[in-house]
Amino acid sequence: MSRSPIHPLPRLIFMTRWLQLPLYLGLIVAQAVYVYYFWVELIHLVEAAFGSQAALAKILVNVTPAGATSFQSPPETVVMLVVLGLIDVVMISNLLVMVIIGGYETFVSRMRLESHPDLPEWLSHVNASVLKVKLATAIIGISSIHLLKTFINAQAYDPKVLIAQTVIHITFLISAIAIAAVDRIMPQGKPRAAATGAAH
Repeated sequence: MSRSPIHPLPRLIFMTRWLQLPLYLGLIVAQAVYVYYFWVELIHLVEAAFGSQAALAKILVNVTPAGATSFQSPPETVVMLVVLGLIDVVMISNLLVMVIIGGYETFVSRMRLESHPDLPEWLSHVNASVLKVKLATAIIGISSIHLLKTFINAQAYDPKVLIAQTVIHITFLISAIAIAAVDRIMPQGKPRAAATGAAH
């Protein structure tokens, strides 16, 4: 069966999806910034471990809670806070990868990576609903790292800050559960391959 030609107006509207390409390219630049930030923090951590006071001062500036005039914590706590900060950067970077690859694949154009040996498992069945659930899960993980950093250094924070961060984290958790529940309740469309086969 021959396909009917697409009319100019629908074709133009469909072509507007390529306007999202600069957005994904911008996220790739943001990814590069996070890679740079990660290595800067890691180098400071290694230099501080070998006795560099300048590197230690930079680390303390980064881990000192906002509004605090002084920061007194054992060295192992400072190291743990820096490592958690590095993990936080990695998790945000993973989130960017999911948004860039999954978003491009879902909303712009097929990448046709089915035969690539490094194809991520989640990309083989990605769609808008799956992407939303995975992003919500990633955000919960990032929020958990921030909350853990706060609890490790709880004495430096006001109790209201601890309560507020806990409430925000619980809100993220409830939102992710709601998104997953709605995705499970909503009827799932037929896979692309199956739908194509049925048409023939």
